[in-house]
Amino acid sequence: MQEGDDLVNVGFINQYLYCPRRFYYINYFNTIEMNYFLKDGRLKHDNQSRRGGWIRDLYLRSEKLGLHGKIDVLESKNIKSVGITLTPIERKRGSSYHDNDEVQLAAYCMLLEDYLGESVRMGYLYLFGTNERYAISITDWHRNKVREVVKAIRKMAIDRIPDFTENRNKCEKCSTVQYCMPEETRMLEGCEQEGLKS
Repeated sequence: MQEGDDLVNVGFINQYLYCPRRFYYINYFNTIEMNYFLKDGRLKHDNQSRRGGWIRDLYLRSEKLGLHGKIDVLESKNIKSVGITLTPIERKRGSSYHDNDEVQLAAYCMLLEDYLGESVRMGYLYLFGTNERYAISITDWHRNKVREVVKAIRKMAIDRIPDFTENRNKCEKCSTVQYCMPEETRMLEGCEQEGLKS
């Protein structure tokens, strides 16, 4: 997302929550490199099942939410007492999920709510690593987090680089590590601080 863009892509929310600095490099300098984890995820996504009752790749946008994005899969069920229900399914390559995945799913649920004009209180995270899906109840915490991150992304600017992630393990699988250079930058910043003290 460049300065002046009106709508935030839902995928950006996950990237930002994973590491704002990584998102900064991808967003402003298009520095994403194809690594094993990205390639594997894309292959899994492309080779997905084509089962009945699913709507694939539904693109939605909402000026009110300031969001747009493509829902991987919508499960359509006809429930006698309710009628047809649509439930978003977000697929992930790993064998576990995290808060940032839940918040991304919540953003898709909010987009679907805006589109349908009715409440969407649940979605699924499907993990390729376990071949299972997990029901996620969308809470006020999720919805507030979506709004908070949309605001933070809109406030980003090319001349303000976010801090490093506190979890250094994230750097090991990062596709922008050769641009961010966390260890080298920390070392240089440490040297500069030492120089200032002398």
